[in-house]
Amino acid sequence: MEIYVAQTGDTLAGVAARFGIPAYLISENNKIVNPESLVSGQALIILFPEVTYTVQPGDTFFSIAQKYGIAEISLLQNNPYAAQTGTLSPGQTLIVQWQGEKLRSVRLNGYAYPYIQRDVLRRALLYLTTLTIFGYGFTDSGALIPIDDEELIRLAYAYQTAPVMLLSSITEDGTFSSEKASQLFRNTELQNTVINNISATMRQKGYLGLDIDFEYIAPEDRSFFIGFLQNITQRMHQEGFFVNVDLAPKTSAGQAGLLYESHDYGAIGSIADTVLLMTYEWGYTYGPPMAVAPMEQVRRVVEYAVTEIPRNKILLGIPNYGYNWPLPFEKGVTRAETIGNERAIELADRYRAVIQYDLQAQAPFFEYTDEMGTGHIVWFEDVRSIKAKFDLIHGYNLAGGGYWNIMRPFVQNWSYVNARYYSDKIV
Repeated sequence: MEIYVAQTGDTLAGVAARFGIPAYLISENNKIVNPESLVSGQALIILFPEVTYTVQPGDTFFSIAQKYGIAEISLLQNNPYAAQTGTLSPGQTLIVQWQGEKLRSVRLNGYAYPYIQRDVLRRALLYLTTLTIFGYGFTDSGALIPIDDEELIRLAYAYQTAPVMLLSSITEDGTFSSEKASQLFRNTELQNTVINNISATMRQKGYLGLDIDFEYIAPEDRSFFIGFLQNITQRMHQEGFFVNVDLAPKTSAGQAGLLYESHDYGAIGSIADTVLLMTYEWGYTYGPPMAVAPMEQVRRVVEYAVTEIPRNKILLGIPNYGYNWPLPFEKGVTRAETIGNERAIELADRYRAVIQYDLQAQAPFFEYTDEMGTGHIVWFEDVRSIKAKFDLIHGYNLAGGGYWNIMRPFVQNWSYVNARYYSDKIV
């Protein structure tokens, strides 16, 4: 595997000739926008086939996997486009193995809403350990506010991915309610009703785990939140379910702020089976332009987390999005647009922008001027920034990572994951 940064004048055919591999492989592994003129500064992942196979009449994915002594899911991961069609044609070339040793196995979670595009979901499911479906709320009486999740659960199982239910205090307007959370934590009768309804729903629908996502908890509810986690986790374990808790990105135990104070890393880490560090949103909708997950900040969170939580319980949060800020930035006025990483490349291509890479933040960005004469700056993720995050996961021997979220396509990411890591499959 290599990472190549495109230069002005590069074409897909020229890069393919440079590395001696078919152009379609580079295109498939990177979702190339314009093969005739690559974006200057665009990072490409270059994968080299080690073992290939030409499909014969009557072949199936299963029979080919058996022939080479590999798991069928591995063959599908190496050939995601063929996997998505589900069909094989005689004469078709499949990748049995890419060059290079994989580093280790990782646990990977992806968050998704029920309205995710199914082709985007299927691509991600090839590599995910768990799929967390966002998300269930609860009423004042303890009834669950349902979502349309059954098709996603079925698809998760089809790709050997464990479906995970998510519970939060989000209201209908999409904001976390400190008041609803407090009511749940302090009212034992309400709490047990909610837990009973969660358990029944998980059994009925086939969920295998529960994700607990309570943010902006009032400081005075800190101990009640821990009590709630102990109560619900004990019940989940009794019924054979695992529990993940999402944590604000803290760098010290006493970090001030409504987002941080009630997230006691040590206590929660001792209760939950896994935790997700929400290591993103330094660059955010109303904030000044910067990387969504600057590596120097992400590293500080990890360095603190491993002092409080067993490393084999920690998932690193990975953003699958970027922001496009109009310029000049004016605090309290400017609002950035959330964009996908592949959309960022399309913008750079459209406006002939040059992509740069910030070595401290370890994230790509570019600037352009639109048709109305307004300047813009875009920060996003690419294979280099993804590698930096997985280097952190590997370097600190964390359990793996969790993507917020998988709603937008990011082919290059999955190509990198598959080249360097085995994805844990627990189904």
